[in-house]
Amino acid sequence: MHDDAPVLTVTQAAELAGMHPQTLRQYDRLGLVVPRRTLGRGRRYSRRDIARLLQVQRLAQVEGVNLAGIKRILDLERHVSLLEQQLAQLLAYQAEQVQAERRVFTAGTEGDVVVVQRGRRVRRADLRVDAEPRTIDGGALVLWRPVRTPRED
Repeated sequence: MHDDAPVLTVTQAAELAGMHPQTLRQYDRLGLVVPRRTLGRGRRYSRRDIARLLQVQRLAQVEGVNLAGIKRILDLERHVSLLEQQLAQLLAYQAEQVQAERRVFTAGTEGDVVVVQRGRRVRRADLRVDAEPRTIDGGALVLWRPVRTPRED
């Protein structure tokens, strides 16, 4: 069974949480734990709702937090969760952008554009040089090699 599946009635949820059913109804009215509704407007709780009920019970009984404080804590936790999801999406997007910026392109032996690993040198054996110049759409393919001059110290 999925943790978000709304399958438990008020009585079943109250029994699992160790609470009175009227307490669950009160928490629903206050917006602390809001179950899903059936077509006939009956409440249906999920396992995640039961975990939240137990959290509310712990905050109230062990920590001594009032119901308004518990609502604020739960709202802030929900907000933090959404922000963490957005941050993960933004970090993934940023990683994709950085990876795209690190790509290096070169001309392949057939004149097409290919991606090579950054920092990898292309060896002469990797190049195929034709005896006759090839033309593509009327333009010539030129291989440029810079002339190195001795440095003067």
